Amino acid sequence: MKAGFSLVSLTVAMLAGLPATAMAETTVLRDFTLIDGTGKAPAANQALVMTDGRIKWVGPVAKLKAPAGAKVERLKGKYLMPGLIDSHVHLGLVDGITQNLQYQTPENIEKQLRTYAAYGVTTVQTLGTEKDMIFPIQQRRKGRAAMSRVYTVGQGVVFKGSYGGVPGLDQSVATPEEARAMVDREAAKGADLIKLWVDDEFGMLEERMPPPISSAVIDQAHKDGKKAVAHIFYYSNAAELTREGVDAFAHSVRDRAVDDALLGQMKARSVWQMAATLSREASFTYKTLPFLDDPFFARGVTPAVLKELASPERAAKLGAAPNFPKYAPTLQYAMDNFAAEAKAGIRYGMGTDSGPTARFPGYFAHWELELMVKAGVTPMQAITAATSANAEFMGARDIGTVAPGKWADLLVLDRDPTADIRNTRAIDAVYIAGNKVPTIWQTCTGRAADACGPRP
Repeated sequence: MKAGFSLVSLTVAMLAGLPATAMAETTVLRDFTLIDGTGKAPAANQALVMTDGRIKWVGPVAKLKAPAGAKVERLKGKYLMPGLIDSHVHLGLVDGITQNLQYQTPENIEKQLRTYAAYGVTTVQTLGTEKDMIFPIQQRRKGRAAMSRVYTVGQGVVFKGSYGGVPGLDQSVATPEEARAMVDREAAKGADLIKLWVDDEFGMLEERMPPPISSAVIDQAHKDGKKAVAHIFYYSNAAELTREGVDAFAHSVRDRAVDDALLGQMKARSVWQMAATLSREASFTYKTLPFLDDPFFARGVTPAVLKELASPERAAKLGAAPNFPKYAPTLQYAMDNFAAEAKAGIRYGMGTDSGPTARFPGYFAHWELELMVKAGVTPMQAITAATSANAEFMGARDIGTVAPGKWADLLVLDRDPTADIRNTRAIDAVYIAGNKVPTIWQTCTGRAADACGPRP
């Protein structure tokens, strides 16, 4: 008999000619401290009821009326919050840390979505480098998924010969007319929003996407009922795109400090800093990443990847790259500008740009939260950005908070993340649509299940 069925309800179903699988599955979680994702202060001694993957009731334990036959789990001493949402990822681009579009298969995408889930990232938004195979995977979010939900751009718009996209995926346009046609195609496929790139890779490319094309992308996205989000690097492009009506930025301004003029225009036009990607910028400042011996990271990658990341040859190659000295100031601008935006009242979410080589699914979301707090927001503000704020920008009405009617996408922690943001790593359980999925502490990638040792 399935958990949550009462004998009486099962008998009623049989008499009605209904199969047992049609019966409601109800679970009660109780005795936890709730962080509901809205920014409200944590509330102790809470409970929730979830049926068939959706939250039916949440409130104080004293008011709990557990349905007959429901499975009950006591979470005394635990902290429960919505699953994290990463608003900027790329799926299926790598095998280990080798990047090639040939690795973008449904199987590899699903493997990465299970890794995100293990880290408590229960929803991701892919930003522009996915083949059409992403759309059937996107549709699974409408039901009871067993891996992270997907929102997607499909293919983002690249100016021909300029920065953006990935090798092997034809997504470049040369004229405003071609840009509008591409936006229409992606919207017709089911893209949740539209992405464009405006950059020149530290001046290594001759031209960035010009305003006649970027404005055409933004305008056509709006005509198709979609938001437009831009990859930017330079202040000048951020200012121009704000004037053109862009809805959000997928990275911080990273070439200079933002000023009151830009902040004022962003606020007046409701432009979001959807993703600051601080973890992306931070990762580029290292020849050898600083967390290779962290079990929270190491459990999610193979021993071969750990060995390659630690190799002196790789460190020497990264350190010798012509752009390596530019990364530390780039990170500092990203941190400072994100802080200035938050202080000015610009709306912001949380996104990492995980997925390309050596930017690791799931782990980078927790590093991103840590860097957001280091930049100047509170742990609660960072958590809210990664839950309800991201859901709001994405138009994802059934995730992002712990509330009746929402999917039961939940992260259960051993310690209070509002006291120390690094406590998001103290993962006790992850639920997606009410289904418990394996956590990173139950994962040992590329090794025997017991080879990673006990949880620290």
